[in-house]
Amino acid sequence: MKRLIATTVLCWIMLGAVGATRGAGGPNELTAEEKAAGWRLLFDGTSAELWRGWNLKGLPAGKGWSVADGCLKCAKTNGRPNGGGGDLVTVEEFTDFEFRWEWRITKGGNSGVEYFLLKRDKGAKPLFQGDDGSSLVGHEYQLLDDDAYRGGKNGPDRMTAAFYDVIAPGAAKKLRPVGEFNESGLVVRGNHVEHWLNGAKVLEYELGSPRVSAAIAKSKYKGVAGFGAKRKSAILLQDHGEEIAFRNLKILEIKK
Repeated sequence: MKRLIATTVLCWIMLGAVGATRGAGGPNELTAEEKAAGWRLLFDGTSAELWRGWNLKGLPAGKGWSVADGCLKCAKTNGRPNGGGGDLVTVEEFTDFEFRWEWRITKGGNSGVEYFLLKRDKGAKPLFQGDDGSSLVGHEYQLLDDDAYRGGKNGPDRMTAAFYDVIAPGAAKKLRPVGEFNESGLVVRGNHVEHWLNGAKVLEYELGSPRVSAAIAKSKYKGVAGFGAKRKSAILLQDHGEEIAFRNLKILEIKK
């Protein structure tokens, strides 16, 4: 286990060092080392066949999401959750894994990557204006224009790389300017979870710990049955009605 953790740290340090000068391989390609380690692309820059709209077989038709310029793009619509074609989820589900992606947001933009997805029924607790209770809910790695969204007053646990509304990222967080690609990562290993940003680990927590339980009890997710529990699930890219581009979406499943 210690060797695996050390390898993860080393990989992310290297990623932070070379990310700005990627060239060996280019966007949406795996290096020889990644292939040997078992990494897989979830997007090759031309096809979104490994993603689908929630409750759909493929991408939402004609609105919201598109594949262009080597990116999986969500268009700007009304600035509200599910404002365009709705959220995207992976076709596959995952339990223990490392997920990495690059993302570029526009001024005032808002999105997120969610995991440990929980299906709910209509009539459950609404989580945003217009929610009838049937929306998917999961732990969210927040993606945001920290400075411009709501005048930079969104609160530290609702800023980029936070476990949204639950745990704020730490001082190691370094966010690149709007219009540039940031590199993010998510590690799930047993009950241990890590959020990474631009080569630095900015947040970690243990599922079921007193710290997490107390934070959830103070969040918007208080009273949402099953929230905070680990489960095998798809990974979700959020449509929040704002423009965002994703690329280099890749995953390594961690075998026990």
